Amino acid sequence: MSDEDPILRSLARHGGDPHALVQILREVQSELGWLSRATQQAVATGLGLPITRVESVVRFYSFFYEQPRGAYRMLVSDNVTDRMAGSQALFAKLCAAFDVKPGELSRDGLVSVALTSCTGMCDQGPGLLVNNIAMPRLGEIPLDELVARVRAREPLAQWPVSWFAVADNIRKAGPLLGPRPEPGRALAAAIARGRQGMMDEMRASRLRGRGGAGFVTFVKWEGARNAPGPERYIVCNADEGEPGTFKDRVLLSSFADRVFEGMAIAGFAVGATRGFLYLRGEYEHLKAPLEAELARMRAGRRLGVSIGGEPGFDFDIAIHLGAGAYICGEESALIESLEGKPGRPRIRPPFPVTSGYLGKPTVVDNVETLCQATEIALHGGAAFAARGTKASTGFKILSISGDCARPGLYEYPFGVRIDEILEACGAVDVAAVQIGGPSGVLATPDEFRRRIAFEDVPTAGAFMVFGAQRDLFEIVRNFAHFFAHESCGFCTPCRVGTALQRDILDKIAEGRGSRYDVNELMRLHELMRRTSHCGLGQTATNAVDDAWRKFRPAFEKRWQAHDFAPAIDLDAALAPARRATGRNDAGAHLTEEA
Repeated sequence: MSDEDPILRSLARHGGDPHALVQILREVQSELGWLSRATQQAVATGLGLPITRVESVVRFYSFFYEQPRGAYRMLVSDNVTDRMAGSQALFAKLCAAFDVKPGELSRDGLVSVALTSCTGMCDQGPGLLVNNIAMPRLGEIPLDELVARVRAREPLAQWPVSWFAVADNIRKAGPLLGPRPEPGRALAAAIARGRQGMMDEMRASRLRGRGGAGFVTFVKWEGARNAPGPERYIVCNADEGEPGTFKDRVLLSSFADRVFEGMAIAGFAVGATRGFLYLRGEYEHLKAPLEAELARMRAGRRLGVSIGGEPGFDFDIAIHLGAGAYICGEESALIESLEGKPGRPRIRPPFPVTSGYLGKPTVVDNVETLCQATEIALHGGAAFAARGTKASTGFKILSISGDCARPGLYEYPFGVRIDEILEACGAVDVAAVQIGGPSGVLATPDEFRRRIAFEDVPTAGAFMVFGAQRDLFEIVRNFAHFFAHESCGFCTPCRVGTALQRDILDKIAEGRGSRYDVNELMRLHELMRRTSHCGLGQTATNAVDDAWRKFRPAFEKRWQAHDFAPAIDLDAALAPARRATGRNDAGAHLTEEA
């Protein structure tokens, strides 16, 4: 078989469509192991693209490799909760066992071992990806046996099934995680209500997007429905890349019918005929069962032509796999990736509801948001709005991880207090909770009576618990490294600012810092918040700002012995700017469109 065979097959499978470039590169790499210059040139020629266009895509996504990576490519999750579970020591043991340096190929060309930002298994870490297949609880897997199987070149299909068993860990179920309605029932209810009737129920529900920013879903759907032109698209944003969040993984693995029915309901109400599920690269292990669910829905006339016997209701869904880029959780960056380009956020306006995928009206909704649409179709908007709070209707699924006895998923009505959640998950002697991921709010015990709601503490779902034994400085330093790695580089404030934040925190960690450095961090916080292009840069400094204001000793103990810089009252120095601009500590999450 020549190297061109997988290229030709993939090109044919996608009809030579340049917009499928990311998918084509994924498929080709899965067969060849990496993407050489010759391979990239062949793909470019086959699609009629300049080689620079293909190179820019390959170099943007972290799961594309321009150098050989071995038959066994291992990525250990470097998320903070995985570190708390011992991932750093396990990573070092893997490197030593295979006699390989981090990020490099072993001398025999068999294996490579590297770190990745987060695998979406924060409740059962440390997480490992082997050839993009998820393995939770790495600490429970016999390392000697794993190494022996690799040395014997044993296919992954012959490894113990238990090694790949990812648990749902549903601890408290509500309407979405509880008893399931009969497949197709929500879709039939939507059809019975009619297109306008379904839109009326969405308006009455006051549903807000569950990705973090909380934009009113009805307004988005109405904007796309009323936009000019015959074509419209529905996109399910399943690029769940925020460290500490894993609820979408469970919805996709165990409630896929609700996700897809929610997409179809949106398509019915808006008048779209085509949908995309944008699935993060770390969830590749879910693709085959998701495709099987789509096939069942087509066979049951819940997808395809004249769905449910309704003339003119034609809608189908395709799965698009990401390739390792947190920024693609931002809706316009996601659309760029769908179009086969590097996932950099667009300048807005225009907004996707009027000019999205291929310039057509496009609704981009989070996985949980679309599942909530099935609840509204089944029970009506008024019943949905009767739960939660006035400004935050319905229920919210929380992904709880860290220092607690019972990590997993908890579904609560909006308005639940933080201390109620901590009691439910078995968290004691808690120093802080990071809510909304690294870009969110670092809550301390005197804030534990605050409530999870858009009007108080909003969140896309991440709820990371840190006990009193944890070093909050090291936690936010991990967040800073995450943002520096994930910045797309589009705008200078974020590209330079995230790197500066990381470097200053590293300097402090090495014992070379002073209060002057924290002063610079706070100035950087104000600058990036005001001037960055998208939510990543605007919120990348939130955790450090919170930690300095609430956990100063964690910083100060690192320079007490050699602090020669003058003391600066940073709160007083920055107060005028904060009064003038306000502070964004909402943790607006990238996976929800603004």
